[in-house]
Amino acid sequence: MGHDGGREFAAALRGLKERTPHSFETLAARTGISRSALHRYCSGKSVPADFATVERFSKRCGAGREELLGLHRLWVLATEPEAPKVEPGPPEPEPAEAGAERARPDRPASERSGPDKPEPAAEPAPVGRPWWRSPRLVGVWVALVVGAGLLGVVRTTAGAADEERMLLSDACRGPVGMGEKGECVREVQRLLMAAGGDIEVTGRFIGDTRRLVVVFQTLAGLHDNGVVDRSTKQALYNEDLDVSLAAWDTKRVADRIREVFGEDAEQALRTAECQSLLEPLTTTSQADATRTWGVFQLSEDHLRELGGTPVDSLDPEWNIQAAHRLWSRHKDFRAWPHCIVKVEPVEEQ
Repeated sequence: MGHDGGREFAAALRGLKERTPHSFETLAARTGISRSALHRYCSGKSVPADFATVERFSKRCGAGREELLGLHRLWVLATEPEAPKVEPGPPEPEPAEAGAERARPDRPASERSGPDKPEPAAEPAPVGRPWWRSPRLVGVWVALVVGAGLLGVVRTTAGAADEERMLLSDACRGPVGMGEKGECVREVQRLLMAAGGDIEVTGRFIGDTRRLVVVFQTLAGLHDNGVVDRSTKQALYNEDLDVSLAAWDTKRVADRIREVFGEDAEQALRTAECQSLLEPLTTTSQADATRTWGVFQLSEDHLRELGGTPVDSLDPEWNIQAAHRLWSRHKDFRAWPHCIVKVEPVEEQ
């Protein structure tokens, strides 16, 4: 991060922080983000890897929807690598015009001789049998047609279908992943939306798109690498594949957490807010190459202990019940150490 996007992003975060009466320590306690991390973000020394962190901090500072959209734009710019500068090369020589004169321009063409004399225009070829109808080639053409006949029948329908499906066409050859932008990314986002995903069609492959791709791959039983490879492209177009990205809204999640946790419902709710902002389809990559999943961001170790899978953890009902089982062991939230602080609720405006 060394370009203007990073500086503007840091300045926007500082502006949010400065309009509150809170110190970095207080904001760290309220967001579950360490004080040192908040200081780095606001000073421009680093940029959060996930926009969910920005959103959590901004909401605690009272940011509205329009401000969040602006911050998202700045965050995208701040996380984009700078394009390498390309030095302009020497200009290419202009091609000589057809039939250009090599003789002196003041000498009439009729007086020129030797290499300077222009060649007469070629006479049109006589009309006759095209070369490809030569008797010697008829046998070859017949063999090719017969040999390719069945293959052509098989491929005609599939080829037409692939051309109609942008991700499978030559226009989107190769995988689609982080940092890319354009119509192929728009097609990925449209297909994720069609599957029920809450996503905007922006044409930029950034964090929210990658997160939904990971979720789709997980639910479809694919390798969840967050890259739209050929198997993922085919699955996105597969109408027979029963994969839904529709999820509970945050109110329904909050109400269910209160019902399940009862006596410690408010702290449970704040822990879930710290973990996922109450978004059921949240998944976060960890430093050890594992992931955490769902409303309470259950680790893969916890899933093994509880007899669950990432697919189970993306179901908000299962996730909340599993989190309650972890809480019940000691009647506390030690399973989520970085959110163990007493996070204060957001004051109603």
